[in-house]
Amino acid sequence: MEQERKIRVAITHGDTNGVGYEVILKAFEEPGMLELCTPIIYGSPKVAAYHKKALNLETNFSIINNAEEARDGHINLLTCFDEEVKVDFGQPSAEAGQAAFKALDRAMTDFRKELYDVLVTAPINKATIQSPGFHFPGHTEYIETSVGDGNKALMILMNETLRVALVTTHLAIKDVAKAITKEAIIEKATIFHRALKRDFRISNPRIAILSLNPHAGDDGLLGSEEKEIIKPAIDELASQGIQAFGPYAADGFFGSGTYDRFDGILSMYHDQGLAPFKTIALESGVNYTAGLPIVRTSPDHGTAFDIAGQGKADANSMRQAIYTAIDVFRNRKNYDEPLQNPLPKLFHEKREDGDKARFAIRPKDQFSKKTPTDS
Repeated sequence: MEQERKIRVAITHGDTNGVGYEVILKAFEEPGMLELCTPIIYGSPKVAAYHKKALNLETNFSIINNAEEARDGHINLLTCFDEEVKVDFGQPSAEAGQAAFKALDRAMTDFRKELYDVLVTAPINKATIQSPGFHFPGHTEYIETSVGDGNKALMILMNETLRVALVTTHLAIKDVAKAITKEAIIEKATIFHRALKRDFRISNPRIAILSLNPHAGDDGLLGSEEKEIIKPAIDELASQGIQAFGPYAADGFFGSGTYDRFDGILSMYHDQGLAPFKTIALESGVNYTAGLPIVRTSPDHGTAFDIAGQGKADANSMRQAIYTAIDVFRNRKNYDEPLQNPLPKLFHEKREDGDKARFAIRPKDQFSKKTPTDS
């Protein structure tokens, strides 16, 4: 029997002055990683070699020019550009930002060609990556535009026990309130619900929805969004068969451990959900982009300029991001397989003797001459 090809994991190198290469190479120090997948690192062999030497890392890689050349059992490093890039650990620079963009852009091109299965992105600097080709607040919005096929993305921060999704993502606080609408909450909660079922195989997920204002608005004293927007959205979701509850005041919800009772939490804005999440699960956290054709994850930390080049970066979040991408890819495959070839439609056929209708199976073209009872 032909052996099944390992899952191909594309990994973009992120900002070259940050900890991207450190956490990538450290993640593959464990030999078992290559049993799970075939990594394809989108970046620069010269920059990778510089990081490897400076940090005294022992992980070796094979240089390739195209994703088709990637080999199982090897750490494949795909050359995305030939230009020299100066590495200045811990310092933001336009040069490092453009190196991050070139790797990400090449990965998007290769996904459209179906050259890998899942994507893991090392952290970028959102300021230095800006250019005519990248004018987005972050990875999520860029990937949605590049390969989303019209689908809307949902940012989920997660570990094995906690999943926090966001109604608004990279948005200034002064703009948050006007972006919280009934339609936006329903849209994000619906994507969340589908992701929990399809990507994480939770059959009947329970979603907690947080309030916008302190104390959930105190019955209108501290704001009317809970009564006029969030609660009606929850009621509408319930009418659609989605188990959504709330709105819950964020401080008490996390402080009391109420989050343990739910499969997912939908927060209204970035820091409302991510501050408590990173307090609870920083070292094991994963940023997952739901709702898109591509399976994309990222470690739950930034470029970490303050420790870049010092060998202090923990690779656990990167490793967990790889594990999560593989799990979601397999879950989607298992979820979708039974739906690809549904049974023929059933119709009612009324009997000539006036008895109750009976079920008959109508194939696509014509009835088979042979019934299941024929020998």
